[in-house]
Amino acid sequence: MPRFDVFYRMGRFTAKVFLPTFGSLEVVGLENVPKEGPLLVVCNHQSDADPPVLIGAINRPLWFMAKRTLFKGPFLSFFFKKVHVFPVDRDGRDVEALHWAQVVLGNKRALVIFPEGTRSPGALCRGQDGLAYLALRTGAPIVPVAITGTEGIKHMLCMPFHFQKLRVVIGECYNLEPAKRINRALLESVTTQVMRSIAELLPPSYRGVYATSGESMSGAEQSN
Repeated sequence: MPRFDVFYRMGRFTAKVFLPTFGSLEVVGLENVPKEGPLLVVCNHQSDADPPVLIGAINRPLWFMAKRTLFKGPFLSFFFKKVHVFPVDRDGRDVEALHWAQVVLGNKRALVIFPEGTRSPGALCRGQDGLAYLALRTGAPIVPVAITGTEGIKHMLCMPFHFQKLRVVIGECYNLEPAKRINRALLESVTTQVMRSIAELLPPSYRGVYATSGESMSGAEQSN
């Protein structure tokens, strides 16, 4: 983390104080997060509260990407950039954002990706292949993370006093097999692999389209 990263440090302090005080926050598997080196943190996305929860749960600085429409006006643009958030177009063709992500990982930082590309409260929807491309291009290790409880936080203003039971489960770190050529079939295969690694950390009712036979498929229609 930059030496004078005041805004991010304040955000982390606030998350660590408020999240477990006005509600509960359980973190499982923190030892699975490498203390240094490039890292892709891949996580399900239930609400806008997910990034602050991750900041409070994971003990190393995190970088994020968020839809460009959130960067409204000079104040919000300044704030988001100070807390390690980069604007991205949601059409999946943002070359500038992809370059920024590669630079972040090249600087041995931890980048958070929500592979679903949008909020999907209560159940996983299908992952997008941008994460797979980034992982294959950079070779960065992957840590899957599953969040539950944030679907009950309906607005960011409710974040400090959320009164929810939040749970963050962090899976084992793994690397993808090196690929000589990246094609559509490989991207789809890696995306499915990554999404299933997240689903395995979630309760069955949250697994959505990645539920196995016999498990609840609640919310699966969101992907159709």
